[in-house]
Amino acid sequence: MTRIALIGYRGTGKSTIARILAKRLGLEPIELDRLIDETAGERIPEIVSKFGWEKFRAMETELLAEVIRRENVVFDLGGGVVEREENRQLIKDNCRVVWLKAGAKVIVDRIRDQVHRPSLTGKSFVDEVPEVLARREPLYRLLAEFELDTESKTPEELAEEIISRLKL
Repeated sequence: MTRIALIGYRGTGKSTIARILAKRLGLEPIELDRLIDETAGERIPEIVSKFGWEKFRAMETELLAEVIRRENVVFDLGGGVVEREENRQLIKDNCRVVWLKAGAKVIVDRIRDQVHRPSLTGKSFVDEVPEVLARREPLYRLLAEFELDTESKTPEELAEEIISRLKL
C-alpha cells in the first residue's frame, strides 16, 4: 500500500509531478482542490467569494478526512492544507510526505497568469507570496520526509528523485 502526499505552495509543480508519479507507479492521482471543486459544484474562487476562506478550509478538511486513507494514491494537496492542525495530523499519520519548494520570485513568475485562485491576504499575489510562504514553510518542513527544490529540475527528474528517495 502506497500513499504519497505532495505539499508545497502553488506553482511548485505538485499537480504535474503527482500525475507523473501516479503514472510511473501505477497509482491513482488525487488533486484535492479539484475534488473540492467537483464536490461543491463550483470553483474555489466562487466558494471563497460566497462563503469565505473558513468555509473553504472546512470543506478541505472534510474531504481530506474522506480520501486520506485510500490506498495506492498520490495526493496533490493544496498549498494551504497544512495550516490546520487537524489536516497536518491526517497527512502525517497516513502518508509519506514530500515538500516541493521554490523561492518566492520563481513562484510569482510561475503563477503570474493564474486567475483561478483568490487572494489569501487581500494583497496582490506578488506581495502576498513571500508573506504566506514565510508562514507556511515551517509547517511544510514539519510534515515532510524530505524537500525538493523544483527550480532547476524537470518534473520528470523530480518524479524520479521522489521514487528513488522513497525507495518505491
